[in-house]
Amino acid sequence: MMWALASLLLAGLARAAAPNAMLRGMPSLPKFPVPERSITSPNGTALPPITTVYHFDQLIDHNNPDLGTFQQRYWMNWEFYEPGGPIILMTPGEADADGYEAYTTNETINGLIAQQQNGAAILIEHRFFGYSNPYDNLTSQSLTLLTIQQAIDDLEYFANTADLPMPGGDAVKPGQAPWILIGGSYSGALTGWTMVNKPGLFWAAYASSAVVEAITDYYGYFTPIRDYMPQNCSSDVEAVIAYLDGMYAANDTAGIQTLKEAFGLGDVVHVDDFASALQYNLFDWQSLQPDVGPGAMFFEFCDALEVKDGVSAGPQGWGLDNAIYSWGNFWNTTYYDYVCGDEDAETCLGTYDTSQSYWTNVTINNAERSWFWMVCNQVGWYQVGPPEGQPAIVSRILQPIYEERQCVNMFPQAFAYPPQPTTAQTDMMYDGWNMTVPRLFFANGLRDPWREATVSADGLNKPNTTSMPIYEGDGFHCSDLITENGIVDSTIAVVQEAGLMYMKEWLAEWTPSA
Repeated sequence: MMWALASLLLAGLARAAAPNAMLRGMPSLPKFPVPERSITSPNGTALPPITTVYHFDQLIDHNNPDLGTFQQRYWMNWEFYEPGGPIILMTPGEADADGYEAYTTNETINGLIAQQQNGAAILIEHRFFGYSNPYDNLTSQSLTLLTIQQAIDDLEYFANTADLPMPGGDAVKPGQAPWILIGGSYSGALTGWTMVNKPGLFWAAYASSAVVEAITDYYGYFTPIRDYMPQNCSSDVEAVIAYLDGMYAANDTAGIQTLKEAFGLGDVVHVDDFASALQYNLFDWQSLQPDVGPGAMFFEFCDALEVKDGVSAGPQGWGLDNAIYSWGNFWNTTYYDYVCGDEDAETCLGTYDTSQSYWTNVTINNAERSWFWMVCNQVGWYQVGPPEGQPAIVSRILQPIYEERQCVNMFPQAFAYPPQPTTAQTDMMYDGWNMTVPRLFFANGLRDPWREATVSADGLNKPNTTSMPIYEGDGFHCSDLITENGIVDSTIAVVQEAGLMYMKEWLAEWTPSA
């Protein structure tokens, strides 16, 4: 269990340098260490290490094949494969895929399905992430080919044309063998969208924490966090946020400056950037998993607010004055260094200096930049303050325009003024919450901050059917993808067992067509 904690801390550190709150809460797949062991096929043949990189000639533009191809990276593990078994495909989505190879092993649901069904598991890198790039830069012009549809078409073209590196790998196209598509978070949404857009291509699919509904004003991100974080902690956070928003409404710049200074953030020039910095502590929730102990950064934060001389506050918290002092002290002693390191506060947390390399660097393998492009154009998911009248653990100073302004910072060639993402169009094209697809299994977690964009969103009440099952455990983000989480949490085990059961049933119904 310790490896999970260690990797989550590493993931947090790797992400800590992002000066943009939107990118700290990316809908991304949990990452954990690649198991170091040799693998053999069922007949005892030694197989290449799962870290072996393969390349596929992917079309640069599916609407214009004459533009040629680029090298798309993938990884494959056929330790459980026997002829007739399924081909299980996953993209980790918006990340450099190198380091996600464990998703081809039975430490994940992908490998559990492969083991149960004698299948082979593939991990393929998403276009414009890692080293799978149609062009050797990430300019606005190059990124015009980073769309949901191009990504869906990539999966289709790979399935229909790739000759896989295993024995017989040239004769397992859809129709010759059943293909299963798996994804989590954004890649879970892509899984659902692909099933809608390419019916019949993948025989079955498993979508974990799948954010199928694109939402511009995504204040719902903080709803599960507020519901499931320690109540004394949410009470005190709400008190500080209400105090900040009250001063903002009254134009009390002196009071806001005093509050910033309590956090050691007096040099952050713009109040919206300060409000955004306060969100950072809440984004740490997303890296929690059932086997993470009290040492996780989120719980350190709440302990700093709520434990005084070994005594925890009641559900109402300690109140505003103590909350300002203790939250500010946590930033001063621990958190500033974790987020900003040696940088000054405005360089680290400000979003108004468009000359910073953060905005101008167009080098490949910059997941934040590529993801920003998708966010600004098609999916939104701006994690902002809630409407008036709802309890707020993040400031209402933060509205979609705060993020949309940064789209102009990042892509001035593409956007002359803050763009509104085409979320309604995305949801119309790919069905969003209205998705009804046979043999698509949805797995969600009650404590997942992305739950409100999934088919388990509050109030949606989408039916759980045998054709499109929807299971929800007590997990966090994509918890059910990781085998270990089912060992730790029995509600997640139920989800995983149901997924395995449905895959078995659905694969038994498959017949070759080619």
